[in-house]
Amino acid sequence: MAPGTVDVPLEYVRLGLRFDRLEAGFVDAYTGEKRIRAEVESEPAPTPQGLRDQARGLLRELDAAGLPEDRAAFLRGQLTGLECTARKMSGEPVGFLDEVRSYFQVDLTLGDPAAYAAAHAELETLLPGDGTLAERYAAHRRREECPPQRLDAAVHALSSALRDRVRGRYGLPEAETVRYEVVTDKPWSGFNYYEGDYRSRVAINADLPHRLSQLVHLVAHESYPGHHTEHCRKERGLVERAGHLEHTVFLVNTPECLMAEGLADLGVDAAVGDGWGTWSAEVLGDLGLRFDGHLAERIAAASAPLNRVRQDAAVLLHDRGADADEVAAYIQRWSLVSPDRARQQLRFLTHPLWRAYITTYVEGYDLLHRWLAARPEEQDVADRFVRLLDEPLTPAVVAAELSAA
Repeated sequence: MAPGTVDVPLEYVRLGLRFDRLEAGFVDAYTGEKRIRAEVESEPAPTPQGLRDQARGLLRELDAAGLPEDRAAFLRGQLTGLECTARKMSGEPVGFLDEVRSYFQVDLTLGDPAAYAAAHAELETLLPGDGTLAERYAAHRRREECPPQRLDAAVHALSSALRDRVRGRYGLPEAETVRYEVVTDKPWSGFNYYEGDYRSRVAINADLPHRLSQLVHLVAHESYPGHHTEHCRKERGLVERAGHLEHTVFLVNTPECLMAEGLADLGVDAAVGDGWGTWSAEVLGDLGLRFDGHLAERIAAASAPLNRVRQDAAVLLHDRGADADEVAAYIQRWSLVSPDRARQQLRFLTHPLWRAYITTYVEGYDLLHRWLAARPEEQDVADRFVRLLDEPLTPAVVAAELSAA
């Protein structure tokens, strides 16, 4: 590095750690040197305005930093997200759509009610019987619920089976481990706490009922080949082998979150593919836990368009001025969920740190699913998906690749 040149990756890490001092939980994971974190902790308390100015300064330094384009693009996206967060923390008015664009490099539009109605019509044929569709859908979901006392065994069985497949298709460090625990009073269903050195702690929220057919998606998302696998492979490749310091910290409300949640939501597709329902039914059947895997796949495909309702709710709430009761009713109507489940979703959408985060799941899955499907005809899914696990891709880069294709 030339004399006088700012070490942008190092200063980016320091900046991210400073945000965590203002908003606990902003650093989702840190695997770097303890010395760096200790130095940041010993600094005078940061201010939002100071962090905003630091982010802007590092953005100006990027062009002179001499970094390869992929690293520069990654850091540019991350710093843009941090600059927006600092402006919001300082009380500057930031429109919700602009907030999402700065964080995640995507533009939001409301979903199409006609697509939701078509999904309802398909579910009508899959779930015949008496009562409203919402009642029949709720009854189906209740039939699939995992007994709370069997949740731990079911999660471990699926984790072991998925781990074997991921080791075979993608490879994992020999020392990697995942520890599961059951928690309560959280706004999410599951959460991966990556601890570094190829170790993760995955928390599963017992306040929400967990359906047998969805457990495979939860475990794939949090562990194999989702968050845990991505963290392990990036720690080994980008950090240990390539020395890319910026990947020692994972920050909320930045483009890397959309990439991480999108690839994690593709986990079952990447690890199992078609037939995941019958595959996971066989794994859980060995424990005496039964569900119709074939029907589960068909219902998942039919209801997929309804995933966008959650993002609509955020837009209605934060951009269109709808009140909480209106938004809860909208969620209930189109997502076919109970009032309690709708309120649980609202809790996530109104959390100061997480209010925009639903976009990472909705737009992340949509963008990366299209990118995965647009792979060259001769390329295997695993060969395409492994790029998400190993490379510092951004939503903007993926969108550009899709446009070029």
